[in-house]
Amino acid sequence: MDNFHDLLIKRRSIRKYTDQPLSPEEVRLILGAALMSPAGKRKNPWQFVVVEDKDTLQRLSKAKEHGAGPIAGAALAIVVLGDPVSSDTWVEDCSIASILIQLQCEALDLGSCWIQMNKRFTELGQSAEDAVREILDIPYQMEVLSIISIGHKAEEKKPFDEEKLQWEKIHIGKW
Repeated sequence: MDNFHDLLIKRRSIRKYTDQPLSPEEVRLILGAALMSPAGKRKNPWQFVVVEDKDTLQRLSKAKEHGAGPIAGAALAIVVLGDPVSSDTWVEDCSIASILIQLQCEALDLGSCWIQMNKRFTELGQSAEDAVREILDIPYQMEVLSIISIGHKAEEKKPFDEEKLQWEKIHIGKW
């Protein structure tokens, strides 16, 4: 990657992965990016559960009705959790951590997909957060924001088309 702008253009949601595992160094760099994530008042309300077990990944892929399928084929998934007791900005802080995970993945030429869990439901109507909490024994104090599926890309997507930037959504000085 030559520069950050190129990284932004190239990063796309990848939902199909090869069977190749991640190297320990790749995992270390991805988790390091998560731990370097900024947080309001440096309270760091985020915590992360790293999952590589195929059976657990399969179960997590059923934790919400639509859109969680990529987890089953991933080499690794990172469940991004927040502690609302420690910070009222846990959603924002965990969102930043989630995107930094994705950007680090792209910098390593790995695919990733943000899978929203907060305020989502299983096909039987159970909270997706509760389903994930049960699968991974997460304490009730912690909230589940997202799961980032990660793996070596088995699909390629075109870079972001800068001609489609919605400049009309930018307002200078006032609305």
